[in-house]
Amino acid sequence: MEHSPPPFFKRGPAPLVRLAFFASLSLALLVLDARFRYAEGLRQALALAAQPLQALAVLPGSVVDRIAGYFSSQVQLRDENAGLRRQLVDASQSVQRLQAALADAEQLRRLAGVAERYRNRGIPAEILYDARDPYARKVIIGRGTQHGVRAGSAVVDEIGVVGQVTRTHAGAAEVTLLTDKDQAIPVQVQRNGLRAVAYGGGLSGLLELRYMAANAEIEAGDRLVTSGLDGLYPPGLRVATVVRVERDAANSFARILCQPAAGVERGRFVLVLNAEAPQTPYPEEAGAQRERDPRGGKPRRAHRKAADGA
Repeated sequence: MEHSPPPFFKRGPAPLVRLAFFASLSLALLVLDARFRYAEGLRQALALAAQPLQALAVLPGSVVDRIAGYFSSQVQLRDENAGLRRQLVDASQSVQRLQAALADAEQLRRLAGVAERYRNRGIPAEILYDARDPYARKVIIGRGTQHGVRAGSAVVDEIGVVGQVTRTHAGAAEVTLLTDKDQAIPVQVQRNGLRAVAYGGGLSGLLELRYMAANAEIEAGDRLVTSGLDGLYPPGLRVATVVRVERDAANSFARILCQPAAGVERGRFVLVLNAEAPQTPYPEEAGAQRERDPRGGKPRRAHRKAADGA
């Protein structure tokens, strides 16, 4: 009866032999697969079988990458939105500045047409700011005595009369607007030539024709222009438009309110019209001058009558 050693004590080939065998087998499989692609099908089958394991292995990393990408995209979107808002604000401000510049250019273009009619008298000026008194309708312009502006000069824009220069300085001047409560201007109705005097309405921003008879031929919609009787405002300049006429049988005068035609409360540029020639003296002033003049006829006649009476 033969006895064999237990399997635990059985010894196979030496480790070096096994290493050499498997190394040779690996090289042979590599050469065969490289030249004849014998293991292509096996490799595809193994890849297909290992695909779920690969997906499961990369799943934690993919989840972490997606979470990080979500938060980074949120931060990036927030930064982009903030940048776009800043660009929108800047663009809006640029558009507003452009619109203001276009409006100023359009006003200057129209004002240049008005200045052509008063080439030797018109002085263009820019409105700098409003006067400090909130109850007075006055503005300060950037032209003064060194530019030829004089007190009492009419101030107009491309539409009509704005006001009158009431105070001058070297580089600036004060303009009292038509709507000031202490301002008055002689006007006439363009439709029929009816003359009147328009007074400023103060805080209301309107003009009022005072002391007009209740049956005066004037109605809403009539245009008022300067009559030129005061010698300050050239005749024919637009002043206002009648907006309301109130007639009461119990009163002898009508209440007539007018809306200023010019940019009294708006606009940046105006034209100062200096007087073209000195005003014609009043009759009493002319009579007094003739009495002072020894060559005048009437003073001598008066002196002769006085001598005869004596």
